[in-house]
Amino acid sequence: MADHLPEHPDFLWRNPEPKSSYDAVIVGGGGHGLATAYYLAKNHGMTNIAILERGWLAGGNMARNTTIIRSNYLWYESAAIYEKSLKLWEQLPEELDYDFLFSQRGVLNLAHTLGDVRESQRRVGANVLNGIDAEWLDPSQVKEVCPIINIGDDLRYPVMGATYQPRAGIAKHDHVAWAFARKADEMGVDIIQNCEVTDVYRDGDQVIGVETNLGRIATEKVAIAVAGHTSVVAAMAGIRVPIQSHPLQALVSELFEPVHPTVVMSNHVHVYVSQAHKGELVMGAGVDSYNGYGQRGGFHIIEEQLAAAVELFPIFARAHVLRTWGGIVDVTLDASPIVSKTEVDGLYVNCGWGTGGFKGTPGAGYTFAHTIANDEPHPLNAPFALERFETGHLIDEHGAAAVAH
Repeated sequence: MADHLPEHPDFLWRNPEPKSSYDAVIVGGGGHGLATAYYLAKNHGMTNIAILERGWLAGGNMARNTTIIRSNYLWYESAAIYEKSLKLWEQLPEELDYDFLFSQRGVLNLAHTLGDVRESQRRVGANVLNGIDAEWLDPSQVKEVCPIINIGDDLRYPVMGATYQPRAGIAKHDHVAWAFARKADEMGVDIIQNCEVTDVYRDGDQVIGVETNLGRIATEKVAIAVAGHTSVVAAMAGIRVPIQSHPLQALVSELFEPVHPTVVMSNHVHVYVSQAHKGELVMGAGVDSYNGYGQRGGFHIIEEQLAAAVELFPIFARAHVLRTWGGIVDVTLDASPIVSKTEVDGLYVNCGWGTGGFKGTPGAGYTFAHTIANDEPHPLNAPFALERFETGHLIDEHGAAAVAH
């Protein structure tokens, strides 16, 4: 057995001490950091690399999301990278040899006004032109896909139809992280937990290493994948990143027998609902309006999302909330991600995914790894460079993606 494999068969990955130097260091051990390390090793042969996670593996947004996976975004740049991601999702259970409960149960994006209908039909047309499975359903067809939804005409926000992507779905987020971690470790990647980066060192315009609570590590490539804390880590290297951080809440109910067969999202009443494999109802809504790094938010958001959920699904009226939680989402000015080189040689950022980070996990890792290994973007992430905020070539997905999730 190779010396980089786990020492104990019950361990999915090792917990090594950091080496004094690496070919590349990835800051952030969430889904995007793990996927980046995996594709660096698998596609580019870079195995002398380390993932530095200040807490425990995948303990940030990766464990604090609602696991929705889809690719039906409006603009072709967004649709292309998310469709690549969805295609990777479809092959990853076999490739990683790990059942992370990927369930392609479809997603409905509801329309409640004539404006919603026009925008939704526009998005379906754009998706079809981009080769993405998308359909427009009338209310009766919505009811066929999701029998428990209320399509009565006496609602404040009647269901006037919905977009439908059959290949969309959900996956078990913890299992996804463990699957990537195991394979990355098998290929020699060091996953170092409880290792906080406290400084980024430069020699002029070149990165030369990082300082951590476990000591200094030399490297000429530093890749930042820390979501809502990107601006904090980037500032250590002397650069500013155009993102804002907000709390985003979600919740789950007690367990129920299977009643909800798909994923339903509503931008107008601002809620999205699915049912997890164990049986709990998983619900989320919009971000809190204030900036912050707290992993919890305002109670009024929960109150509003529950009111919306009960209106759409009267069957949920007596369901009890089991727990709530929050993540820290990083939002750009155009609601699209940044996967890019920076003005500092050897410094790369993957951020700004907002509320769409989980679904983009494999696509982000695939393209970010290419960018790091080649010091040039992959065609799929080239439009998501930092320079677009200077050139004006924005990819405006605000309001174009139904709750943006």
